[in-house]
Amino acid sequence: MQTIDFSPFYRSTVGFDRLFNRLDTLGTQETKSYPPYNIERTGEDTYRISIAVAGFSNGDIAIETKENSLVVKGAKPAETADTKREFLHRGIAERAFELRFQLADYVEVQGAALENGLLHLELKRELPESKKPRTIAINGGTATIEDKSVN
Repeated sequence: MQTIDFSPFYRSTVGFDRLFNRLDTLGTQETKSYPPYNIERTGEDTYRISIAVAGFSNGDIAIETKENSLVVKGAKPAETADTKREFLHRGIAERAFELRFQLADYVEVQGAALENGLLHLELKRELPESKKPRTIAINGGTATIEDKSVN
C-alpha cells in the first residue's frame, strides 16, 4: 500500500490535525480479529458494540473512555499451582486482549452488560443544545419609512 503525504495540508489548515493523523495511521493499523465483535446501529443516535468474551467474568474486563477513545481490555488472572488445569483440547482462547475504538464527537458509553458470553456496550450520541438545529422566528411586522422633506 502506498503512503500519502499530508504535510501540505498541515501548512494550510487549522484544526484538522486529528483527521490527518487518523488518516496516517489507517494504513499502519493491523486488523484485530480477537476477540470477534459487532458494531450495530440500534437507533438514529444509538449504537451497540457486542464483543465475544467467552470465559471472561466481570472482574476480568476493564472498560475505559478518554476523550474520543474507547478501550476495552480483558485479562484472566494467572493460574496458580493449585488451580492448574490440564487440557486435552483447548478451543476457548481466554488470552488477554485490548480493543480500541475511536468515537465520534458527542458519542458516550451509556452502559455495559455481560450476558451469555457477550459484552454489550451501549453508546449514544447526544448533541449539546448549542449544536442542535434550531428554528429562528421571523418577525412579521410592517416596516414604515417616513419621508421627512426639508421645507
